[in-house]
Amino acid sequence: MDAIRVRGGKALSGSVRISGAKNAALPILCATLLSDGASRLRNVPDLRDINTTAALLRFLGRNVTVNAPEVHVAAGSDVRPEAPYELVKQMRASILVLGPLVARFGRAKVSLPGGCAIGARPVDQHLKGLEAMGCTIRIERGYVIAEGPGGGGRLKGAEVYFDIPTVTGTENLMMAAALAKGRTTMLNCAREPEIEELGRILNKMGAEVDGAGTDVMHIRGADRGDLAPFDHAIIPDRIEAGTYMVAAAAVEGSDVRIDGAELSDLEALVSKMRSAGCEIESEGHGLRVRRKGPLKPVNITTAPHPGFPTDMQAQFLVLMALAKGESVITETIFENRFMHVPELQRMGASVALRGNTAVVQGVDKLYGASVMATDLRASASLVIAGMLCDAGDETEVRRVYHIDRGYERIEEKLRGIGADIERVKGAEA
Repeated sequence: MDAIRVRGGKALSGSVRISGAKNAALPILCATLLSDGASRLRNVPDLRDINTTAALLRFLGRNVTVNAPEVHVAAGSDVRPEAPYELVKQMRASILVLGPLVARFGRAKVSLPGGCAIGARPVDQHLKGLEAMGCTIRIERGYVIAEGPGGGGRLKGAEVYFDIPTVTGTENLMMAAALAKGRTTMLNCAREPEIEELGRILNKMGAEVDGAGTDVMHIRGADRGDLAPFDHAIIPDRIEAGTYMVAAAAVEGSDVRIDGAELSDLEALVSKMRSAGCEIESEGHGLRVRRKGPLKPVNITTAPHPGFPTDMQAQFLVLMALAKGESVITETIFENRFMHVPELQRMGASVALRGNTAVVQGVDKLYGASVMATDLRASASLVIAGMLCDAGDETEVRRVYHIDRGYERIEEKLRGIGADIERVKGAEA
C-alpha cells in the first residue's frame, strides 16, 4: 500500500495546472448511457474514480476507452441495466447510473452506494423524484430496483421539490428528465458549477435544460428514445484548485500561480483566505496566491454552493491550525467529516471537537508524524499539514488510495512548485 512522505519547511513558488473536475466528469460519463452514439470527453483527470466509472459502464454494456485526458464511450453489447455492489461500493457517485438507466431502458437495478465514510448521505431524494416521474421503486437486499410506468415505460415530466439541496440527486433527476415525456420542474436544486456543466452536456445531447446552476430548473425531455452523442472538454476542478490555494498559503513566503482556477467558482474560499491574511489575485486564466505575514483566525461554516464548500473544510482547518488565535469551524453538510482531526492532533494541532464544530487554537508549529488518511479531502489536509512542519521534519501519510480518488499526481504537482514530497511504493499499512 502506497504512502506519501512530506518534509516541511519549504516555501512554494512557480505554477501548478489544475486538472479537469472529477465531480463534473463522473455524471457526464454516466450521461453517455442516454446515447448510443460515440461520445468524447476531453480534459478528464487521470483518477481512480474515473477508472471505476469506466469499469461500471463497461459492465453495463458500453465500450469505454480511457486514455487520459480523453475518454471515449460508445454503445457496445446489449445493455445490462444492473450496477452490482462490487463496483458501486467503491464510489458513491455510482448511484448516478440510476437515472439514465431507467430513463433510457425503462428499468434499473443499482446497489446502494459506498464511497468515503463521512456520513450517511441517503438517496431518498433521488428515489422520491423518480417516483414523481412514474417509477415504481423498491429496495431489495441492498439494491434499488426501479421500473418505468407500466413495468418499463417512458418516464413522465413532473414537479420535483428537493427537501434539501443534493448534488447527486439533482444530477440523477436531470438525466432522467432528459428523456422523460414533457416538462420537468425541479425546485430547491443544488447549484454547484458541476451541475451547470451537466446542463450544458444535456443541451448538447438534445434535451432542453433551463436554469442549471440555479435553485429552479426546467427540463423538457427529447422527443426521441435516446439522445445524441457529444464532444466536450471538462471544466477545471475547483476543489483541486482550492486545495493548492491553501497549500500555497500554508507556508509563509510562498508565491504560487494556480493555472485554470476560476475566481467565480471559489468566491467563498477566496473571501475567507483573504480574511486570514492571504493575497489572492486573478491573473490571466488563473489565480495568484501569496502569503507574507502571519495567519489570522477566521470562522467558517460549510454550506451548499455558493457557500463555503464542505470539500474544503479539512484543508482550511489545517491553515487555521497555525493562525494566531482561535477559529471555529462548523460542518453542516456531513456528520462525520472531522475524522482528520485526531491525526492532526498527533501532529500537534490544538483542536477541540464539540458536535459538528471544531474549535482550533493556533499553535506555533506542527510536528512530523505517521498519520492515516480517512477520506479523500482529509488525506489532502494531512499532506498540507506535513508541509507546515519545520525543515526536514518528516510526515508519512498512509492509505493514500483515498487521495488517488480525487487528486491527479498530487505529489508530482506539489514537487513541481517546491515541496519536498515523494510517493513511497508498498509502504507498511
